[in-house]
Amino acid sequence: MNPKPSLAAQLIAEFLGTFILILLGTGVVAMVVLFPSKTPGELIHGGYTNITLGWGLAVTMGIYVAGNISGAHLNPAVTVSLAAFRGFPWRKVLPYSIAQTAGAFVAAALVYRNYLPAFRQVDPTLERTAGVFTTFPAFPALPGAGFLDQVIGTALLLLLIFAITDEFNLPPGANLAPLMIGLVVVVIGMSFGGMHGYPINPARDFGPRLFTAVAGFRNNGLTDGSRTWWIPVVAPLMGGLVGAAVYDWGIRRFLRDLQPARSDPEG
Repeated sequence: MNPKPSLAAQLIAEFLGTFILILLGTGVVAMVVLFPSKTPGELIHGGYTNITLGWGLAVTMGIYVAGNISGAHLNPAVTVSLAAFRGFPWRKVLPYSIAQTAGAFVAAALVYRNYLPAFRQVDPTLERTAGVFTTFPAFPALPGAGFLDQVIGTALLLLLIFAITDEFNLPPGANLAPLMIGLVVVVIGMSFGGMHGYPINPARDFGPRLFTAVAGFRNNGLTDGSRTWWIPVVAPLMGGLVGAAVYDWGIRRFLRDLQPARSDPEG
């Protein structure tokens, strides 16, 4: 029997998996935002569809990097939901979340360094491009709308992750689960991305947001007085628990009656 990876190995995997996720995800946003066409209204490097596809593929690649070591949570909302509903050890929740946030921070820093000449051309005073890295409400006067949006989006994410990975259901074969989860992120972005940019992941949003504050972006949602940072942190944690509960109480309890129960509490 092969020994389970150490906690240190799991944290490194979470760091690197989230690093890949944010590197590719914020990279595609940088391509769209920093390289607009000379023709008004035309985006030579794509638009919102590119962003949703890029983030979905980024999630897939991050899961492939970390999956066999840590379970590739890459998201504190996933980690908390697995602890609440799948027996993942609560003692690992905070270390996992810190590793995920750190990976997101470092990835944002690398994307910024890579595109620094473009930032200097497009936004030399760093007043309007923090959205490359983090998210903001579409209607700042109505923060509750963005909060609800994040609860719904993350609830869908966890419900569908649980459905795809449930051994009692019909899980995809040949290691296709990461691709399916990436497609889940694509469709959530296309369906629920307008109100707050669909971070659906506290680490994905807070790690890069913390970087924007350190790097001197003025519209960072953390030190600029708007205090919007808490919405994509709190709402996904709540939404993840809602989606996990809906799946377990609405589907899994019936599936469990049909076949012998099996579980892997380590996630």
